[in-house]
Amino acid sequence: MNKKITTAFVALLLVVPTASHAALKNTSLEPTLAILDTAIDTSLPSFKGKIIQEVCLLERGPCPNGSTYMEGPGAASMPANFITKNGFDHGTQMTYLALANNPNMKVLFIRIIGNNPDGIRQVATEAAVYNALQWVIDNKDKYNIKAVTMAQASSNWVAGADYCPKTPITQSKIQTLVASNIPVFLPAGNDFNYTKLRWPACLPESIAIGASMPSKAVAVYTNYDAKLIDFFALGTTITYGPGNVKAPVAGTSASIQAAAATWLAISSAKPGLTYSQMYDLISRTSTSISNSKIKGGKLINLQGALNG
Repeated sequence: MNKKITTAFVALLLVVPTASHAALKNTSLEPTLAILDTAIDTSLPSFKGKIIQEVCLLERGPCPNGSTYMEGPGAASMPANFITKNGFDHGTQMTYLALANNPNMKVLFIRIIGNNPDGIRQVATEAAVYNALQWVIDNKDKYNIKAVTMAQASSNWVAGADYCPKTPITQSKIQTLVASNIPVFLPAGNDFNYTKLRWPACLPESIAIGASMPSKAVAVYTNYDAKLIDFFALGTTITYGPGNVKAPVAGTSASIQAAAATWLAISSAKPGLTYSQMYDLISRTSTSISNSKIKGGKLINLQGALNG
């Protein structure tokens, strides 16, 4: 990876848009993907037996139990009249995409975005991110967590060429996970910006993912920074949200689910590989991808990596 390490700190605001549960741990051989997002409707048929745990970890709350922390069935759920408003359906859509790309894994869902009594989403700060990452660090072995996605992002860029906000606390959490062979997949953003990635994808420790089209061209909306982007994955596709309602999606949020699910499929097939070896394998077996403004992108190639 050719990302430059950064070290100072700045506060950030994040701006984005019942199934069978295992109450204790994943005892199967299937890896677990930790998804950090808004909320989840666990009743989707495709989720049956796949949602290993729900966690609610909010800065202000309330979680369903009235506090800022809850663990167990229903912890990451919301009332039906709220979950389809103000982007809270996003978590369900992301979970569907992750499992659609790799049904041979489990999902642990962590809700990090709270809501006001009227259903309006609360503003989350960087603390929501690093607290959730710390929870993953503390529970990675218990739940066999092998990758993390967070499809929330900030465009509070710093002026100048070194535009990525300096956030050493979040960076240190990602570094700890990487040292345990756990990648953290983050979206490049959908701002049509070809020089900057959103935070925290611009952090060098992350795996920053851009979006591709079904035609395997780079999506015109995806953000891009040649020094910081890692890979591309499908971002324009179809998903299902609360109530099992079909919906089109287009964005790098979708891309990170595809990328993480593919990483887990490859690592399951090649369990002896370290983080660096996995990264290098995916990099050298990727497919070249471009559009009129972006050249030389690397589209993750599942079959190529499996055969590589």
